[in-house]
Amino acid sequence: MVAEKTMKPTHSIEIKELLHFADRTFKSERGTFLFQEGMEAEELYIILSGKVQISKITSDGRELSLRICGENDICGELTLFTSNPKYLLSAKVLEAGEVAAIRKEVIETEIFQNSALAFEFMKWMSDHFRKTQTKFRDLVLNGKRGALFSTLIRMTNSYGIHKNDGILIDLPLTNQDLANFCGTSRESTNRILSELKRDGMISIKKGKITVHNLEYLKQEIGCENCPAVYCSID
Repeated sequence: MVAEKTMKPTHSIEIKELLHFADRTFKSERGTFLFQEGMEAEELYIILSGKVQISKITSDGRELSLRICGENDICGELTLFTSNPKYLLSAKVLEAGEVAAIRKEVIETEIFQNSALAFEFMKWMSDHFRKTQTKFRDLVLNGKRGALFSTLIRMTNSYGIHKNDGILIDLPLTNQDLANFCGTSRESTNRILSELKRDGMISIKKGKITVHNLEYLKQEIGCENCPAVYCSID
């Protein structure tokens, strides 16, 4: 069987149109930040290549990862149409690439003047909020085990490649990375992953997870088979 990559949902916003308003483009280096929580928000960003992780740092120093942005994804958008805005989250570069920056006031003015762009942006934001709501639903209602199962399901939708023996998540992940997406400890994540490996539900090679029994994960959390556009990690 030839490996087949799952289709990543596309945004309704015309990225090429947004790029016309970009003030600058720049290379992003792994380990750096596009922005950090609490900084004054002056720009939003379009990821042209590479990967960027959006996360929240709690008061006790724990990290909750919310999204991994890839090609043509937008981040920093939560500050639009607010006065004296500050970034609510942090954006850390996971994989070096290129990023376009659009000044906040430029895109706000264009949205006011361009009804088609405003409509598409509203649809995209609605999808984005719905996606976030389903993530928090899974975290709150399904416990640590269910949160990890939900995260793995979402990652198969975003980065999955179909193989003979299952779905390879084509993204290197440490157990701490997975713990951050689940809002739990690395120790709990280690234990649950070990159980899944022992039962043959997953395997891990060179930091990449292959899910051998996706239906098991879905059944365990009462998966509602939401469209992939909502059940994803981006």
